Amino acid sequence: MARMYSRKKGKSGSKKPPIKTAPRWVKYKKNEVEELVIKLAKERHTSATIGTILRDQYGIPDVKMITGKTISKMMRENKLYPEMPEDLLSLLKKVVNLREHMEKNKADKLSQKGLENLESKIRRLGKFYSREGMLPKDWRYDPTKAKLLIQK
Repeated sequence: MARMYSRKKGKSGSKKPPIKTAPRWVKYKKNEVEELVIKLAKERHTSATIGTILRDQYGIPDVKMITGKTISKMMRENKLYPEMPEDLLSLLKKVVNLREHMEKNKADKLSQKGLENLESKIRRLGKFYSREGMLPKDWRYDPTKAKLLIQK
């Protein structure tokens, strides 16, 4: 039976406002926001977590609007950005957890397909980061190395 409702494809989530200046109600200045980002980065938070903390605890809606730089760029300038890109690291964490699940549940075919897709995504992202110089040119995905990397 056909669904009774329609859903717009690719239009999920919220959109950032088109205004490129910081709202008047934000009480933090550019240098204060940069200091907060550096402080949180030294506490080993990821850039996504830093953005969430600044939004929820400090009332800073958008760091780039105030400082003109992204959180990742500020972390790189201060040499606080991790050696492996955050999105790749999070995918590696997922694949390690999924491999542990597959060891316990060998008949789970749906998870097997998900594991194949996830590993494919990791390889594609690894190739991209190798081309861009963010990873070594000879970087290859290896499940055992991924497990060791995540356990650090």
